[in-house]
Amino acid sequence: MDLLLILTYTAICIVVFKIFKIPLNKWSIPTAVLGGIILIGGLVVLMNYNHPYSEITRKYFVSTPVLPDVRGRVLTVDVQPNELVKKGDVLFSIDPIPFQYKVDGLTAKLSAAKKDLKRATQLYKKQVGSKRDVDVMLSRVDELRAKLYEAEYDLKRTKVRATSAGFVTQNFVFPGFMALPVPLRPAMTFVQSNSFNFVGWYRQNSSLRLKKGFDAEIAFDAIPGKVFTAKVDKVLPVIGEGELQADGRLIKLGVLGIIPGRIPVVFKINDPRFAQFAAQIPGGAYGQSAIYSDSFTHVAIMRRILLRMSSWMSYFFPFH
Repeated sequence: MDLLLILTYTAICIVVFKIFKIPLNKWSIPTAVLGGIILIGGLVVLMNYNHPYSEITRKYFVSTPVLPDVRGRVLTVDVQPNELVKKGDVLFSIDPIPFQYKVDGLTAKLSAAKKDLKRATQLYKKQVGSKRDVDVMLSRVDELRAKLYEAEYDLKRTKVRATSAGFVTQNFVFPGFMALPVPLRPAMTFVQSNSFNFVGWYRQNSSLRLKKGFDAEIAFDAIPGKVFTAKVDKVLPVIGEGELQADGRLIKLGVLGIIPGRIPVVFKINDPRFAQFAAQIPGGAYGQSAIYSDSFTHVAIMRRILLRMSSWMSYFFPFH
């Protein structure tokens, strides 16, 4: 962006020299250069500090691995990749027959145990049987009932359901596949619909100008020439470069220790035009953003112009 300012100033100087026929000599050229340094330098400092810009802005989302709670052979796959589903919709199902057999067997055993308990109770009341026989049979009924509840619960879990609204972005199972409740072998990758966030990464120099509620604008590489209005929703209180975890070793200055890191800022896009373009901005899309503070507001026009010029540059494809 600084280069755009310099080029703009250079173009203005050329026009002025041509129109007013200012001679190119040892006074006019140094004056124009020095004036440009002072003018552009002052404007850049005011603009960069009070209306910070991030060339690293991205649409983030949360994905979760889908794992079955029980082991079994996949019977059906009930969703198509990248199609929206509601919370509770079946993603895929595991053959329920082995689990149903277990439920049926425990149901029969529990029924027989209840009959034995009733018989033992009757004998005890007639003073023919002992209290211990009743207690043993009662314990047996309780045990079988607990096992039956567990078996019924496993039977219900043969249908793997969506825990929230979203979509499966990758499917790794098919009918006949043996699904295992192992974290290293997820069956699907699921993306939650409500997990999308727009985050810009800002230099720490501008931390005093990063406040919730400030106006902002975002431009995406995927939509050249379009700039959308937004609001600062959150300024996250931590930076990943400062994270520490207990691992039995002392803290030391390593490579990460000399990287300052950037402050993540979460935006809420409030531009009514964004709805018609939202589908064209996939999760992970890259862009740039600017925040307009309440200080030196008259300088913000420069940032707005430069952001739009930078957005127009997205029409050109890099050669790599």
